[in-house]
Amino acid sequence: MHGNRDFLMGERFCQATGAQLLADPTVAEIGGERTLLTHGDTLCSDDVDYQSWRATVRAPGWQQEFLKKSVEERRAAVLELREKSIEVIKAKPADIMDVNDDSVRDALRRHGVSRLVHGHTHRPGRHRIDVDGRRCERWVLPDWYGKGGYLEIKDGRARLVRW
Repeated sequence: MHGNRDFLMGERFCQATGAQLLADPTVAEIGGERTLLTHGDTLCSDDVDYQSWRATVRAPGWQQEFLKKSVEERRAAVLELREKSIEVIKAKPADIMDVNDDSVRDALRRHGVSRLVHGHTHRPGRHRIDVDGRRCERWVLPDWYGKGGYLEIKDGRARLVRW
């Protein structure tokens, strides 16, 4: 599934690695339960600037123009964007960079699931949420660097595994 900086991955990458690219969002049967999988950034609906940036870089026209540049130009642009991102994040209130509870409820309701798994916010853990009288859970995955980990679902039970 595409994330913040790997959204240009495509079929060629999948063929070379044997990976399967999942649409965002995807509903999958996991451990006997329909589960909503999403990168999670669209749930951060209070971060209007990020949502605008996301719409821009996910647009096919922007991607085509970016990929026309030389590798050196693309590397320079990515480094510049990363530096700018770090500065912008420092200046933002933490609460707008987390998920919006109403957006989470809407996603759970729209997809008819009671389990949601996402990343993006780097606040790993299990969060319980009530949606129209149903007990639902939202699992936030850890990042892949530093104290990373993954979500294990075994015998119908989910738990975060850290390394």
